[in-house]
Amino acid sequence: MEGTRLRHLGNGTLKTHDKLSLAERLVQLERALVLVVDEWRPDTAAVENAFMAKDAPAALKLGQARAICLLVPARAGLAVAEYASTQVKKAVVGAGHAAKDQVGLMVSMLLPGVTLHSEHSADALAIAITHAHLEASTLRVEAALAKAGAGR
Repeated sequence: MEGTRLRHLGNGTLKTHDKLSLAERLVQLERALVLVVDEWRPDTAAVENAFMAKDAPAALKLGQARAICLLVPARAGLAVAEYASTQVKKAVVGAGHAAKDQVGLMVSMLLPGVTLHSEHSADALAIAITHAHLEASTLRVEAALAKAGAGR
């Protein structure tokens, strides 16, 4: 964010080779995220909370991949926020149960000129938008509380 204005820097989708074992795919994910953090040098990170998958093996795999997504930025010294998908949809679309295409449309409206590389890119940018807005709000509240406390 620049002040209260969002600025798109980039987006993409990390892909792993589906013929590899889970362990090898997790290594691919970890390496790719390390490269992203090294290249972009973010100040903070945000990850979507886990949701219920349709089957237990899928949920377990998602949880393992999500752990990598939490670990890499934390290891780099970044604060990592977590948001529920309904919270992200409500922040970006205005409805907690919005459809994926609505999220993509609103991301495109909030970041004019953005090219979304995939549905996952739209989701990631929606999480980033949510985090930027909530972090900015938190900083304003903290500043107001500090000012109020100084006036005592």
